[in-house]
Amino acid sequence: MNLTAALLSLVAKLMSGCSVRWVDCQPETCQRIYFANHTSHLDALVLWASLPRNVRQLTRPVAARDYWEKNAFRRYVASSLNALLIDRENIKVHRSPVELMLAAIGDTYSLIVFPEGSRGVGDEMGEFKSGLYYLSKRRPDLELVPVYIDNLNRVLPRGEFLPVPLLSSITIGPPMWLEAGEGKADFLKRARDAVRQLKEI
Repeated sequence: MNLTAALLSLVAKLMSGCSVRWVDCQPETCQRIYFANHTSHLDALVLWASLPRNVRQLTRPVAARDYWEKNAFRRYVASSLNALLIDRENIKVHRSPVELMLAAIGDTYSLIVFPEGSRGVGDEMGEFKSGLYYLSKRRPDLELVPVYIDNLNRVLPRGEFLPVPLLSSITIGPPMWLEAGEGKADFLKRARDAVRQLKEI
């Protein structure tokens, strides 16, 4: 891991005051899809920084190209995190976000994704989009690990540039998989519920 990535990890931890709990799940280097609620532009960075170093090296956050390519600093941060930037505006059928993610992970990397697609408002989670379902359908071997991120929306409120030092927490739950014959709607509801339930732990 390069020096910039290590420094970003340290700054993210200090800035967010983030505590991490692993519930019926261990920090392993096997291929996974970490899927989380989305309330702040800091979500990807702080979740990535909260993983152990050996896991971080093999984990790529998925983030919006239009936000992370807006200026040189953001591009530098995204590059340091080895983030996979997805174009939300100009989606091509032969280069869909799911295809890009599958190509990016190969047989080595894990991903951090936010199935709501965009940041929610307040504590209520939005509906999950279908990408997580199609990822798991194409790669049923991948562990799908739910994550609940709490209070980061107050560390960096919507519309603000400078973070406010506050304590936040990340709860990482037990892996799940797409079940045989499970439909898209049922799977996405089960995945969303898996994230929401971590809030109560």
